[in-house]
Amino acid sequence: MIRTPERKDAPMGRQVRAYALDLKATGDDGTVEGYGSVFGVRDSYDDVIAAGAFQASLAAHKKAGTMPAMLWQHDSGKPIGVWTDMVEDSKGLRIKGQLALDTVLGKEAHALLKMGALNGLSIGFVSKQWAYDRETDIRTLTEIDLWEVSLVTFPANGAARVTNVKSVDDMVAPKDAEQILRDAGWSKANATAFVSRVMKMGQQRSESARDIANALKAADALLNTLKS
Repeated sequence: MIRTPERKDAPMGRQVRAYALDLKATGDDGTVEGYGSVFGVRDSYDDVIAAGAFQASLAAHKKAGTMPAMLWQHDSGKPIGVWTDMVEDSKGLRIKGQLALDTVLGKEAHALLKMGALNGLSIGFVSKQWAYDRETDIRTLTEIDLWEVSLVTFPANGAARVTNVKSVDDMVAPKDAEQILRDAGWSKANATAFVSRVMKMGQQRSESARDIANALKAADALLNTLKS
């Protein structure tokens, strides 16, 4: 049976997602271009970014005359240039920017890009709207508040972490509890096993309570029959 995904408000902590994409230094003047995100790809957090997810955020930036920041490795204290253009196309979030070649980091990033030692982009964002499918355990992000796009060294790193660890109050799905345990140092296998056991205990308790309730209803019905 196919269930309709539930639409919910997402946790408010800032998150990051990294991609091994074709980021290029296109000229000696420090211009760069690539894709900050791609649509329809399931990442290591079981998230998929849907087409249109960036539109509201990009429109808000345009209205305010701003752009998401260009950072080095998601470090807010290390801006290395500016993004000059961001647009959604059929593939994902296509971006262009200008490295600050008068700075040490900007010059280093440009040199690493030119030699192919650096080719990754990673987005820093807050999830605004999403749909969660309990059968596939996939969360589809449908609206994203984009804060920054960083040049990163390890774009395909499956251990890319959430920058602000989720609190217990932010948990809305089993994978959220698993991620909290993994952020605390648990292995994926141990975190999954622990959450599964807790869920099973909860299910057993729920079934027990349901059985007691049914028994009480049956007893009450029997008493009413005897009284009549």
